[in-house]
This record gives sequence, C-alpha cells and structure tokens, in this order.
Amino acid sequence: MENDEQLDKYLEIKETVPTLRYVIVLEREGLEAFSDPKVIFLEDLYVQGNELAKLKPGYFETLIADVQPEHVRMLIYTSGTTGKPKGAMISHKNSLFQMNALSLQMNVRESDDVLCFLPLCHVAERLFSVEMQLAAGFCVNFVESTETVFENLQEVSPQIFFAVPRVWEKIYSRVQMMRNEATALGRWLFDCAIRAGQKKSEFHGREPGHWCLKLSSYIGYYLWDALVLRNLRAMLGLNRMRRANTGAAPISPELLAWYAAIGVPIFEGYGQTECTGVATFNQASANRLGTVGQTILGASVRIADDGEIQLNGPHQFKGYLNQPEKTKETFTSDGWLKTGDIGELDEQGFLSITGRIKDIIITAGGKNITPAEIENSLKFSPYISDAVVIGDRRKFLTALIMLDQDNVEYYAQEHRISFVDFGSLCREEDIISLIQLEMDKVNQQFARVEQIKAFRLIDVILTAEDEELTPTMKLKRSYVEKKYKCLIDEMYPNA
Repeated sequence: MENDEQLDKYLEIKETVPTLRYVIVLEREGLEAFSDPKVIFLEDLYVQGNELAKLKPGYFETLIADVQPEHVRMLIYTSGTTGKPKGAMISHKNSLFQMNALSLQMNVRESDDVLCFLPLCHVAERLFSVEMQLAAGFCVNFVESTETVFENLQEVSPQIFFAVPRVWEKIYSRVQMMRNEATALGRWLFDCAIRAGQKKSEFHGREPGHWCLKLSSYIGYYLWDALVLRNLRAMLGLNRMRRANTGAAPISPELLAWYAAIGVPIFEGYGQTECTGVATFNQASANRLGTVGQTILGASVRIADDGEIQLNGPHQFKGYLNQPEKTKETFTSDGWLKTGDIGELDEQGFLSITGRIKDIIITAGGKNITPAEIENSLKFSPYISDAVVIGDRRKFLTALIMLDQDNVEYYAQEHRISFVDFGSLCREEDIISLIQLEMDKVNQQFARVEQIKAFRLIDVILTAEDEELTPTMKLKRSYVEKKYKCLIDEMYPNA
C-alpha cells in the first residue's frame, strides 16, 4: 500500500484478516516510529531480498523459471452489477496473449503519454496501464481523483485515453454548457463548426463517385477546424489525442458521432473480466459507429441461438476463485465463454451489443424489451447523467433519472429557478418539466410499447464510492431497483 492513509485502512480491519501474512508500505514518511510485525516498508524488503540472494544464489531465478503460462497472474473481482462480485483468475497466458494482440493492433508508441482513469482493480485498465506499459514503454499518468479528470486531461493532453462513457458524456455536457454561455455569434460559430465536422464524417470513406461533395466537405471542415475546433480540442486537452477509447458500458452512437465531428474519433470496444478485458474493438482502419468492433487477433466470437455473445480464445480466464460451480456455468459444453450479453454480428464481423440477458424487460403484455438503447438515448441529453428503465412484468415502462448536476444547475440559474441544494433542485416543477421535454424527444424515437410513460428523479449525487455505482460508474440495476422501490411504486399506483 502507498502511505499512512492506506495503512490506517488495514489497521482498522486487521483482526478480520488473520491469514494476511505481510503488508508492504511504499512510503515511510510520517511512519518512522511505527512498528508492527506484519508491516514491512519497501526499502526494508529490498534489504531482505538482497540478503536472501547472497545466501541462496540463483534462488529468485529458480522461482521465475518455475512459473508456467497457466499459473494465475492476477485475481480480478468482477464489478458486481448483476450479483455478488466474484474473483476471476487471470493467467500469465491470458495476459501475454492480450499484450501481443493489442500491441499489433493498437499502434501504441514508446513516446506516448497515456492518462489512466480507472482503478487498477479494473482488468482493462490494468491490462493497458500496467501490462501494455511493460511491453511498449509509454508514460502512464494517473488522474489525481475521479473529480479531477478534466483538469488532468487538460494538463497532460495525452495521446491515448481510455474512459468509461460517463466521462465522455460529462465532457460533452461541459461543452454544451459553454456553448450556451457564449454570445449569439459564438454559438453560431460553434454550431457551424459542428455541422462542418458532421458533414466531413458523413462523407469520410464514401465511394470516389462523391469526390466533389467529399472535397467540398473536407475544405469546409478544415476551415472551421482552424477557426473553432482546434481551439476546442486544445481547451479540453484532446489536441494530441491519437486514440480515444471507450468501453465498460454502453455509449450513445450520437455521442460518438459528435466527437468525430470535433475531430476526436472515439474507438468503442467490448470485453469483460472473464476474457481478460478485451474481446473486440474498433480501430482507425476499421471503425463502425454503433458497433464495438471486430474481434482481436487470435480470438473468436459467435452468437448463440438465443442471441447471447460467446467468446473463445487464449484470453478465456481460468475460472472463479473457489467457485467451481459458477465457473462451470460460465462455459458452454463445447468450451465457449458465455458473456451474458446479447448481440449481433454483421457480414464484416463487427459486433453490436443490444443488451444483457438479465436486463431484458418482459412487460405484462409479453413484449420483450432491451432497455440499453432507450437508456443510451436518454443519456445523450445534456441534462441527464444516467437512467434506469423499469417495466418488468408491468403494463408500461418507467424510468429513474439521474440529473447532470452542472448543466441542470446552470439551467436553473439562467431561468431564475430558486433551489437550496441538489435535492430541492430535483423537486422543482420547472426542472421536472425540463426532463419531461427531454423524455418526449426520446419517446419519439421508439415504438409505443418502448416509450417511457413516467419517471422519477434520483435526488442525490452519486459517485463511484456509493453502493449504487460500480468502479466503472455503471448503475447497479438490481440494487437501484431495490433501494428506490418507493419511487418506482409511485409510478405504478394501481399495481
């Protein structure tokens, strides 16, 4: 552990972990007088290691030589969105396969600056910021906290940044807020630049027969890029970005299209802990919005008869620690990994995620609805941070909504809506009417049975430390439904 603050956490639970042999502390500062038989400082560990090497020449080399590819390299606990977290055993073979496949496909360079956002208990971040760093030698910069992501992004201006959709949504919301604060001329310039970027993206990759329109769109884009978009990217810390990545949760295709318009294409990928983090991803030479890309080199993906995505390859984990039955349930009889996600494969092998099997809503009328697309459309609103669609065994769909605090507070100030705190803001009729307008826009995109008939606002600000959210900032659907049962019952008064 890092310092005295982290050591205090161990000391509080010391009696509950009697099998823990040693705790290694990196920094001695402030702990010079501290002593505990189970606590070792890093510098003392080095001294002990050197003494052992002198007493037993070749001892460490023998230990290294004894390590086999199938041995467990790390234990990563699942995020627990659909149940209790499980310890996934990732082998050396799993990690080495991913390192090799990603090195060949991701075009990382030793000179790159990478910004690390997710905790290293997340398998994808550990794979990239630790494992890949060892292979490629790039510089990893760690964000100071989840609250300082935007400031750190501006400070580092990384070439590579992997973030969950919530971060990309917040950046978009901040830009929309700045746009609303601008003068009429500033808003007009911004809108023109975005339209130019969208037009360029629309013609990018089209057949040569459209060369005249394509040339016109490119000329218009580079003009607006010089006037507006280049400065916008620099202000956001995205001006050096060569590879922006997103994963760990669904993201709106409209949001990806917006980023492409400002000159920051985001490459969506897909994976889970059980496949060592990455199964498929888009890349510059093969990027299709609305999909999570093609499978990584050396691995395979298929769609089962019930629509489930299943994976096969050297990235399959060894199983769950001390849970052989759970492990067995995770594989098919012919050895494919069952992901629990529903998806589709097109002719070119691009995978689309349509939802999770456990999240499928079966209405009282017998209609099967996957809520992910509806939730993504709601989250594209600058005023909505997250949404959970409810409706299983109900006559109609409803939703629990998390507001985007910054944008909604700005809206309230601009429209002279008084509020004391976030809770009181969520109870203001004008704010509820604002969200209803956003809801109406989204409802127009869906069939009648898929439309949201009522909603309630979650009137607290949630962070990654709250039980409702995972470390990747995904709402735990089952937990949210239980905790906010009273709000849900209000929307179904005759149930």
